[in-house]
Formats: sequence, C-alpha cells, structure tokens
Amino acid sequence: MSAHALYVTAAYGITAIVLAGLIGWILVDQRARKRELAELEAAGVRRRSDKTGAKP
Repeated sequence: MSAHALYVTAAYGITAIVLAGLIGWILVDQRARKRELAELEAAGVRRRSDKTGAKP
C-alpha cells in the first residue's frame, strides 16, 4: 500500500470515528433532555406554547 493510500484510509477512518462519536453524543444528550422535560412536566411546569387549560 502506498503512502497516499494509507493517508486516505486513515483520513476516512478518523472521519468515521468522529462522526460516530458525534451521533452517539447527540443520542445521549437527546435522552437526557427528554428525561429533564419529563421531570419538569411531572413537577407541573408547562411550556408557554401549551395552551391547554390556559385562560383566554
């Protein structure tokens, strides 16, 4: 394998690892945000955009 092919393979490999890490981070963060929202809603905190039960 030439030096150029090794460089290209390494670049693709590093890129794949970084993308997988970012996707994993997003999924973990999404679960945490959903958990926080569920805790807030269970505590009675509502979103401002939630018009159910609001007086006109």
